[in-house]
Amino acid sequence: MAEQLSMPMPGPTGQAAGTVVTGARLIGSQAQGPDALSASAAEHDEVPDRPPLPTGDEMLDRPSSATPDEILDRFSASEGDAHVLPVPHICEAVATVRRRAHALLTEWELSTELLDEALMVISELVTNAILHALPPAVLRLGWSQCEGRSSLRIEVTDGGPVPADQRADEDIEPDEHGRGLGIVTALSARHGSRSCHQGITWWADLLVA
Repeated sequence: MAEQLSMPMPGPTGQAAGTVVTGARLIGSQAQGPDALSASAAEHDEVPDRPPLPTGDEMLDRPSSATPDEILDRFSASEGDAHVLPVPHICEAVATVRRRAHALLTEWELSTELLDEALMVISELVTNAILHALPPAVLRLGWSQCEGRSSLRIEVTDGGPVPADQRADEDIEPDEHGRGLGIVTALSARHGSRSCHQGITWWADLLVA
């Protein structure tokens, strides 16, 4: 039976990373995307440190006229079998990142069910990074192993929790958040967080058959 635990996302006071939560969610049919990555990190409940975020200080210094699409055009990158998308630290970026992720995952020929549920998890993690964390942030999509099966790995790395008095969520559309991180728990085989040199990485594995 799957453990029924909640994932500690950054809250009003900030919370320590390093939690792993396991589940038993099996989604869709086998994806036809990139080959699964090495199982070593996933099997040991670890997310390895990544190279420096491709967004870096340059994204923080973006011209005020730059749109989320322009930022993603400039800083998106491939990383082996994975793909990295910057998360602009502005409210309208949630829809933009979701749309870009949809296009990428469609190219990977995921099942319809896995695609839809991956986008829900992405929306929650990206919204969390914008509302509760410091920039820069980046979304990383790739492949891993979980419970002996291939899984889609979704990671969002942020700059650590933002002070509560600096948060503002009134500009996020209701459809883009508010459904709770229970979505991440319900749809992922396991999920968790860990500290890294960039900040905190929040991740979820969605199983494929």
